[in-house]
Amino acid sequence: MVAYRTSMQIVADLLTVTQLSGQEGIKTTSLLTKANLSHSRLSKFLNNLTGAGLINKIEYDGKNTFVITSKGRQYLESYVNFSSIAESFGLEL
Repeated sequence: MVAYRTSMQIVADLLTVTQLSGQEGIKTTSLLTKANLSHSRLSKFLNNLTGAGLINKIEYDGKNTFVITSKGRQYLESYVNFSSIAESFGLEL
């Protein structure tokens, strides 16, 4: 049986990949492949993440680059902590 990711897990994956890219940020194509999402699905998540202030979108020469914000780092840290607590009780997020 295939285990699907929840929206929270996808957000955490996107933030993790963006954080690992550093201050240079990550381009859309790299984000697509590393987060394993379709373009249409990625666009919806990116709109939500930029709207919430968790990542910044930088447009340069017609290309988009995404950089995690301090609020995004804080969200990711809280998610990881909560996830480990839930796992200690035998729960899956």
